[in-house]
Amino acid sequence: MTQSMTAFARKEATYSWGNLSWELRAVNHRFLEPQLKIHEALRDIEPVVRDKLRSKLSRGKIECALRFHAESGSSEIEVDSQRVASLVKALEQIKSHSSDLAPVDPLALLHYPGVQKSAGIETEAVLGVAAELLDATLDQFIDARKREGAELAKLIEQRLDAIDEIVVEVRRLMPEILVAQRDNLRQRIEQLGVDLDAGRLEQEVVMLAQKADVAEELDRLETHVNEVRRALRQKGPVGRRLDFLMQELNREANTLGSKSIVTSTTSCSVELKVLIEQMREQIQNIE
Repeated sequence: MTQSMTAFARKEATYSWGNLSWELRAVNHRFLEPQLKIHEALRDIEPVVRDKLRSKLSRGKIECALRFHAESGSSEIEVDSQRVASLVKALEQIKSHSSDLAPVDPLALLHYPGVQKSAGIETEAVLGVAAELLDATLDQFIDARKREGAELAKLIEQRLDAIDEIVVEVRRLMPEILVAQRDNLRQRIEQLGVDLDAGRLEQEVVMLAQKADVAEELDRLETHVNEVRRALRQKGPVGRRLDFLMQELNREANTLGSKSIVTSTTSCSVELKVLIEQMREQIQNIE
């Protein structure tokens, strides 16, 4: 099912020890680019968050924020002594290799992931609950992407139907156009008073027909349209595939315009390019 890259989701839960809330929002991006804003006391969850995002999302710039508010009475911030001791030991090892290092700023050390912890709260338990809440938020987020993706697919299908109609119209017009061009060629020859035998006239008509023949372009347009429809029904990311197909559709529309010998087919080519560009704009939002 087609999924949009843009979406928003928010989940909040309150427990005896405090309040947790996840907020996910995304915009278009060529690749998956998570941007995490995690409460200092819960920064250890970052690897888990990145793994979950990578497992369920393929493209988009994802802003992922975790907010944590401890209940009154447990809002005092404490320091994880073991984490601090580990950091101090690591710093001493680094200093043993160089005496030119600047003194460590205690405030910077305080903001190192996992150094701060909320008094009276079991951090590991909070991290587990936060991970579960993230799963629920991601489900809501993906549902929003699917709903918007379904609407985008409808808009694209409408343009595909319009392209089908143009292809049918050009096929209908081509025999009439070639007959009209043959008559025009004969009239011009008569006006010039040139004595041209029937065989030579037929050769000129054949050359004109070959130059104006767009059957291959119309066939490829139909093929690409069918491929776009098939891609829209596929599971998983299809945005890049659809973007490539838009390039192929546009190439055929340009060729159709270059072979045009009357204004009606020129207008069809222009309308095709308008429809393709409209689809391309929508496809930029598809994962």
